[in-house]
Amino acid sequence: MALGIESNTALQQVLAGMEDQRKNIASGQKKGYLFIAGGVAILILSFVLGFPIPGFIGIVALGIFGGIKLSSAYSEQSIYRNQYKRDVIGAALKFLDQSLTITPNSGIGEHEFRHCQLFNTDPDRYSTEDLVTGTAGKTDFYFAEVHAEYKTVTQTKNGTRTEWHEIFKGIIFVADFNKNFNGVTVVRPKDFGAALGAWFSKNVFSFGGNDVVKLENTDFDKTFVTHGSDQVEARYILTPVMMERILNLNHQSKYTISLSFIGSRMYIAFPLERNYFEAPVFKSLLDPTIMDEDITVIKFMYDIVKELDLNTRIWGKA
Repeated sequence: MALGIESNTALQQVLAGMEDQRKNIASGQKKGYLFIAGGVAILILSFVLGFPIPGFIGIVALGIFGGIKLSSAYSEQSIYRNQYKRDVIGAALKFLDQSLTITPNSGIGEHEFRHCQLFNTDPDRYSTEDLVTGTAGKTDFYFAEVHAEYKTVTQTKNGTRTEWHEIFKGIIFVADFNKNFNGVTVVRPKDFGAALGAWFSKNVFSFGGNDVVKLENTDFDKTFVTHGSDQVEARYILTPVMMERILNLNHQSKYTISLSFIGSRMYIAFPLERNYFEAPVFKSLLDPTIMDEDITVIKFMYDIVKELDLNTRIWGKA
């Protein structure tokens, strides 16, 4: 387990206590699905044998019993899920830094998601959870899982068809930058540049002109496209050292990150495929690797402050 958390006796006791709870939930779900599957099998067999009525009775009876089992198991899983985040992930966070806390049912609000200006489409469906807050040195930060989608409605010969499209799924990290920015600076993956430029010019600027910021780091310009409402300020933020640090941070991430500098905050979007901090049901909590990915992502987010050297206060807030 990452960071030596396996040596945390109190945490291991919590995991051991929750293991029986996990087994009961897994057993309840398996039984529920088996009863429903058994009812379907009886229905099919009764038709094959020419006795459909007993089959209908069987699937109704077993379906109801299986549904009750599943409902009970999923109700217990909801409690187990929250306990895991509160008592296990929460304890792991404290093991890393006493300032770290997790609030499972909170996140980054939709208003702030729009405000960070990292995405060129407003969401029609939005969810967020697992807000982690903390302080690393002098720098306050927080991050949460976010899933944002937009919908399209098209007319077909059979009526309307609604489709959902992903805007972003992953973690958004927010940190105090210790400077009140006058303008907006956005750094996005190179292949996103055309769409971002059109949106940026339409939504940020009331005047014309070139909003693309040309920087002296060729590797940075190959990886990212930078837009800024204040060219001087954008270069002031993206110093040669900062660009190297962002490139290094991006190298550690599986997918290309995005950043924005607005107000006095820095926003970083990390696209991710999986949902983190979730309690396993069909895998033992006592598996020493069970929390590795969760702890790794927490440590990664925590180290951003150090990676970008945010504790070096070269500016003061105006």
